[in-house]
Amino acid sequence: MGNAVDQEYLAKRQLKKGTAGWMLLAGLGVSYVISGNFAGWNFGLAEAGWGGFLIAAVLMAIMYFTLVLSLAEMSAAIPAAGGGYSFARQIMGPAGGYLTGLAVLIEYALAPAAIVIFIGSAVEELVGLNGPFVYALFYAVFIGVHLAGVGEALKVMVAISALAVIAILATAVALVGDFDSANLFLITATDGEGGWLPFGWYGVWAALPFAMWLFLAVEGVPLAAEEAREPARDMPRGIIAAMAFLLFTAALVTFLLAGAAGADVIADSAVPLVDALNVTGRPGLATAINVLGLAGLIASFFSIIYGYSRLVFALSRAGYLPKALSLTSKRKAPVWALVVPGALGFLVSLTGEGDLILAMAVVGATLSYALMALSHILLRLRRPELARPYKTPGGVVTSGIALTLSLVALTGVYAFDPRAFNYTIVLFLLGAAYYFAYARHHLVAKTADEELALILDAEQAAEKLDHTTAASRT
Repeated sequence: MGNAVDQEYLAKRQLKKGTAGWMLLAGLGVSYVISGNFAGWNFGLAEAGWGGFLIAAVLMAIMYFTLVLSLAEMSAAIPAAGGGYSFARQIMGPAGGYLTGLAVLIEYALAPAAIVIFIGSAVEELVGLNGPFVYALFYAVFIGVHLAGVGEALKVMVAISALAVIAILATAVALVGDFDSANLFLITATDGEGGWLPFGWYGVWAALPFAMWLFLAVEGVPLAAEEAREPARDMPRGIIAAMAFLLFTAALVTFLLAGAAGADVIADSAVPLVDALNVTGRPGLATAINVLGLAGLIASFFSIIYGYSRLVFALSRAGYLPKALSLTSKRKAPVWALVVPGALGFLVSLTGEGDLILAMAVVGATLSYALMALSHILLRLRRPELARPYKTPGGVVTSGIALTLSLVALTGVYAFDPRAFNYTIVLFLLGAAYYFAYARHHLVAKTADEELALILDAEQAAEKLDHTTAASRT
């Protein structure tokens, strides 16, 4: 492409810059994850007992925290909407960038399909409706809000997340007086073994995917890099603040629910916050939390739709996916990047297998974590001259910890559900075959530096046009 053609091409593929400050980005990070505090993590108690699950949760907290610190550096240095894909392409070339983006896309495309199934179950409890109509309604409504514009969408996400956070805090305050450490160790193995590790270290291994649900998708904050006000400052602050808050909420639910209601009760619960309140004699509050729990599911569903749209937009704009998917509207919303994956996600949701779909999303996530951590290590070693407004404490040691634990977590999915592991690997291989057979011959830019330069030039041109238009109106 010549520069004139590049500008014309990118002019139709612009996101709305300057929409999100660091607090809004932190809210986005919490929105991605918050539903995992309401359900899913607790099934890890049945795999490992409370002590074993606590070990798994601490390991996954370390993995996510070290990964977040690595992403904070890369998102400030490489402020592009592709997130992990953009980071990997900088150092591992087009193939490495695509494979990283593919792993993230599997996670972000499948997770909403699983969550909408859980939303359907919650709606059924409240009003008696469930099934394809409910799934389609939620996809349509929340994709529609995103089409209205990113500023509106992010504010709605944060507002819904605030309701979910209120539910967690209210539950914690209500249960703190009922906490009894003896309740944490009520789960025993079939041979009667109890204590910290009733199922041994194998149980800790199998519980890793469930522990991930307490933090899964926080890594999506860098997908908003092109819409941040000051990416170099806002991205590190936003993603680190989100992770810090999620560590706090994870500690609350992990300790207080099992400690108040009993680990055996929480291990089998579809709605652990609600059941903990019912067991401790607070049915009125339990009903209110049930309603707010739906808000938590909606928050994650809503925000992950945002995440997949920005990733598809970036991959399409670069030529990895059909270029029509990156066209944006007058409101700077990536229309087809919102609609097409949403339609595919709806079709996947019709299987009704929410647990299987989520497990597959976790496989995609752990693959992407390993590749993103590796990107940080290679960028530090091979690109020391790259401007880094924020530097990861500990450098490659920090990202090395994230890489190691992500590979361990990946094997943990196999320990829990080999079917989900195998299905996802097949999906990943099919996506890789598409790249090597077709997409690599249709890329917009030859190198990552060229692509980033084109994006930044187009942003500057758009800003100049906006200033000229504003001046002419005054």
